[in-house]
Amino acid sequence: MERGHVARVVVADDEPMVRWSLRTGVESSGEFHVVAEAADGEEALEAVRAHLPDILLLDTRMPRLDGVRTTATLHAEAEAEREEGAEGGAGPVGIIVMTALGLDPEVEQALVLGADGFLRKDAPREELLAALRAVRDGDAVMPAEVLGQVLRAVPAPGAAARRQAGERLAELPPREAGLLALVARGLANREIGEHLGLPEETVAGRVGLLLAELGAANRLQLALLTHAAGPEGG
Repeated sequence: MERGHVARVVVADDEPMVRWSLRTGVESSGEFHVVAEAADGEEALEAVRAHLPDILLLDTRMPRLDGVRTTATLHAEAEAEREEGAEGGAGPVGIIVMTALGLDPEVEQALVLGADGFLRKDAPREELLAALRAVRDGDAVMPAEVLGQVLRAVPAPGAAARRQAGERLAELPPREAGLLALVARGLANREIGEHLGLPEETVAGRVGLLLAELGAANRLQLALLTHAAGPEGG
């Protein structure tokens, strides 16, 4: 997504006052516009399908369909469209899951299923905008310590899964393998650029190509793949 583009956002939370607060924060900088609100997961799915937003702010605990199952459904739909080579859509929606409690099992599950990051509902406005900008620009929305906590919560892969992940990573040229290792550490594009001596925009482009090459939904999926491969494959 090009910088300067006014990104389209859907806000999904079962509390009207929370939705109002989030809308106010989202639209405060002029960089983002809320195109729809949803009071539960079913409404969130309908809003994403109807409005094709760039980003979905998604509460993890809602009636009818919670944030975890909503994330799983949207991720499955995006995967199906990618496999079918569908054209003309707006691309997969970036998902930021929200919680009032911090990183909890529901958030961890949603992240593993394809969400791009998480945010506390009471996060300061600048933190909210920073998370939106990160998803808009294809960057990380998780500090390294949070990424580590999520990876530790994932069950250890079986021998077959570890072997398959190792085989996929073994096909990467050294340059891409080095980039993957930095992404898997939870570094943002700016930090990777400083490490490699590259402009941030160049790093963003290379990460995008890496995502496409490995069929990963987001940066966390890349980290999970590296984690599955283990020391020998990472």
